[in-house]
Amino acid sequence: MTREPVRLRSGIAEARRVVVKVGSSSISGPNVGQIEPLVDALVGSYGRGTEVVLVSSGAIATGIPYLQLEGRPDDLATQQAAAAVGQNVLIYRYQESLRRYGIVAGQVLLTAGDLENPTHRSNAQRAMERLLGLRILPIVNENDTVATHEIRFGDNDRLAALVSQLIGADVLVLLSDVDALYTRPPHEPGAVKIEHVPFGDDLAGVTFGAAGSGVGTGGAGTKVSAARLAAASGTGVLVTSTALVADALSGAEVGTWFEPGDRPAHPTSGSVSLVR
Repeated sequence: MTREPVRLRSGIAEARRVVVKVGSSSISGPNVGQIEPLVDALVGSYGRGTEVVLVSSGAIATGIPYLQLEGRPDDLATQQAAAAVGQNVLIYRYQESLRRYGIVAGQVLLTAGDLENPTHRSNAQRAMERLLGLRILPIVNENDTVATHEIRFGDNDRLAALVSQLIGADVLVLLSDVDALYTRPPHEPGAVKIEHVPFGDDLAGVTFGAAGSGVGTGGAGTKVSAARLAAASGTGVLVTSTALVADALSGAEVGTWFEPGDRPAHPTSGSVSLVR
């Protein structure tokens, strides 16, 4: 039987399956200390019986200091090298924090192309379902050591939306450095917080600033695109800041809520559209 979508923020606390995406700038560099409160919030949902998947950026940003680089590299080979080092450290940091609760993380590395290929998609779906059934916390990231186009132009907001489709998530929470979406960049005069986006709303008149924080690739525009993609599959989406993740997962009135459409009666097991 097809589950009814979670229509309201307040339903997040009782959702059966939640995907949380966190960006590079929120858990690397000076903000690496945010990993522990993020884990605390995830475990809070886990303890309520919710199946939780974390989509975490940050491999390249985490690896940069270990390669003694001053900033994000421009060339692909060095980005791949930074990702190879950083992914190892990133998962270690998450597992060390999860160890306090006796929870084990499972690393899942994907590219958008994996979810476009029916065989790879089926394998990924089966593995994710098994991890969740075993009460392992999957931590998903883009496989930056083999990705090419995705590193330069992709973003994990979109990957998180595709993962939400893959596992039939009830809710997707997109975290960043900003508490919500605004009608224009929040530092500009006249910016108004957007609290609720009805399904199908094209957000006419809303202006988004340039993407990225210097260590990541996402921005408000990518979050809106990802939110629409997930909402079209019946997944409610909340966009808010990493600092408010505990409130978000408890169903508090924070962030910007994208109302979901109806769930497809027969979700496809084949490829998904990756058109930007």
